[in-house]
Amino acid sequence: MEKGLAGKRIVIGGSRKIEEISTIIEKQGGVPLVRSLQGTVFLADKEVEPELVKFVKEGADWVIFTTGVGIETLVNVAAKLGIEDRFLEVIRQAKVASRGYKSLAALRKLAINPVAVDEDGTTKGLMRSLENVDFSGKKIMIQLHGESAPLLTKYLEDQGATVQKILPYQHIAPDTETVCKLTEELLSNECDAVCFTTATQVRSLFDFAGEQGNISDIVQVFKEKVLAVAVGKVTAEALIEAGVERVLAPENERMGAMIIELSKYYNR
Repeated sequence: MEKGLAGKRIVIGGSRKIEEISTIIEKQGGVPLVRSLQGTVFLADKEVEPELVKFVKEGADWVIFTTGVGIETLVNVAAKLGIEDRFLEVIRQAKVASRGYKSLAALRKLAINPVAVDEDGTTKGLMRSLENVDFSGKKIMIQLHGESAPLLTKYLEDQGATVQKILPYQHIAPDTETVCKLTEELLSNECDAVCFTTATQVRSLFDFAGEQGNISDIVQVFKEKVLAVAVGKVTAEALIEAGVERVLAPENERMGAMIIELSKYYNR
């Protein structure tokens, strides 16, 4: 039986485990093209400190957590400022919502039990679990990871809530040359699939496309010629939000599983 990726040019959008993924693609007969869309994420503790102090001082009716590493980071920054106990107390006095299994695990470690959790690891899943909550006039703190959450923020503000966002990590866009090259390859039909391993990579591509004024062209390419592949639900959600209708994602949210799923797709 022919290998599923025989002759296929597969773009890798990530920056981690590049060699491993390239090897799996090659074993399946494909040609890996490394185009990292990840950029860099750094701890923005100087920006976080004043926001954290404000939150501890003013409190909130609701606190929404979106990443496990973000929760741990905020606890560490609070400890450094000498306000860790007060920070945790303010959270325990609020209603807590959590997105993703890593956030839930981090909260349980702190003996904090959320009243709302997503059913599928996505922001939309979290919003569904908050559907019957009246947020009018409520103060809400959202912990984010390296990027804003426009859908969630708009959803809450439209209901009359005041939203404070804390981003313990900030994101620097990837190398423009790389994104530009991938955009050209997509538009000139020089690749068959693009594998995205984080939502950040999706946003990097579409933010750049937005600046160049060719988002609709890129969406069309994904519709007709190039397959968009996501490592898991959160990444798939980012692609769908960007307007990509056809997204392939493995059941098992792992990079290797993603390539095998892609190979099976072409075999079918």
